[in-house]
Parts: sequence; structure tokens; C-alpha cells
Amino acid sequence: MRRRQLMRYAGAGLLSTLGLGVASGRQGSSAQAGGALSVKWLGHSCFLFTGEGRRILVNPFRSLGCTAGYRPPKVATELVLISSQLLDEGAVELVPGNPRLLYEPGVYQFNKKRIQGIRTDHDRLGGKRFGTNVAWQWKQGGLNLLHLGGIAAPISLEQKILMGRPDVLFVPVGGGPNVFTPEEAKQAIQVLNPKLIVPMHYRTKAVKECDSVGVEQFLTLMSGTPVRRGGDTMGLRSSDLPKEGMAIQVFSYQF
Repeated sequence: MRRRQLMRYAGAGLLSTLGLGVASGRQGSSAQAGGALSVKWLGHSCFLFTGEGRRILVNPFRSLGCTAGYRPPKVATELVLISSQLLDEGAVELVPGNPRLLYEPGVYQFNKKRIQGIRTDHDRLGGKRFGTNVAWQWKQGGLNLLHLGGIAAPISLEQKILMGRPDVLFVPVGGGPNVFTPEEAKQAIQVLNPKLIVPMHYRTKAVKECDSVGVEQFLTLMSGTPVRRGGDTMGLRSSDLPKEGMAIQVFSYQF
């Protein structure tokens, strides 16, 4: 019932004003105070973004199949963005409280900030097998963010125009029938030319039943690009981005 209520809210039209309140006293408040963006990886393609008094959760999942070894992302947030209604990207019923939900392509307003959902295909068959994927583009903490979700088809010229040049690109690299292979991810990066790349949606020891590869195959293809490795959370400011070229940030899940 709760999920259906959230879905009805999200289908309000192309331009929706959410008008959410300012978060306070929660994880990431120190990053907010310093004007930075806090990004926490919760496994697979799920991230929590905290900054400018906002908490945005992308792609909460159920712990099964490709996400069986990850903990359910039961974190408080004001807004949930999902790329598809597959169980590894759209388990909004797990999220506590009463967050707003966006799941359709379109242009929205969140606390006077613009969020755009861009329609792509979730497979290489024109969406005939896994349907539509929504890539999410927004600005937070002074950074242009682009989360590609479970994209599998090449980025078209129209999609590239809508996506722009991201400061930080979250890109699936694990392959399989419904997301980019490492080679396809590299092609998308060449099209979008981001400053910082965050690979996601790849095989780890959490993955029990999934046709995917690990992140190292992608990193090998991107040889020559500096790689930063860290824990499951990073604080990021625009001044941290490469002045020239690009870099890769690899998160490490805390099992």
C-alpha cells in the first residue's frame, strides 16, 4: 500500500514541486556545514547523498540475487530516486519514514533545485526485456551529478544533451543483460567526459546470483586514469575534482 501511494505521488506530471524541509542533526551534517557533499555507497547502485541540507537516496534494493550479500539500505531520507522498478533498484518499501519518490523521466523541483530524470533503455533490445531505465541528473553541494542507474544502451545525442557534462558520473560497469559492460561504460565515459567517475553495479563477494564481472576489469580498460580508493563514504567539494582530465573513485563496501 505505501509503495503504491508513493508511486501515485511520483506520477504527478512533468514538473512537480516537492518543497521538502531542511534536514538537520543527521549523518553528513559536518559535510553540509563545510559546504561539501557526502556520498555513501550502500551497495550495488545505491548511494546516499547528503549536502545543502538535503538527503537523497538513489536505488534502494532488496537483498536477493545480485544484491543478496548487501545489507538492506534502510536509511532515513527526504527523497528517493529509482532508476527502474526491478527489485535491485526500486525497493522503496524498505526506506523508513515517508520520503518523496521520483521514478519517471521528467523535470522536477526539490527545495528549489532542479532534478531531471532521463529515459534510457535497461537492455540492448530497445527496452523489450527489462523496460525503461531512468538516469538522474541534479546539482548538490556545488557539483553536477549524474547517476546512470541500470543503463545498457549506448547514449544517444539527445540523451547526451540532457545529461550535459557531469562533475561526478556514477556508471554501471559489471555487464550482464541489463547494464553496461566495462567496454560500454568506457564508451559512455568518452561521450560524457566527466571529471570524476564512480563505478557501480559490479560483482563483489556480496553478489550471489548475477551475471556480472568485478570492477578490476573496468579499471584495466581505463589504464592511465588515476584511481582513488577508499571506504564506503567520501566527502567531496568542487575543489577536489581533477583540474585536468579525470579520475576514478572506487568505494569499498564495509561487510
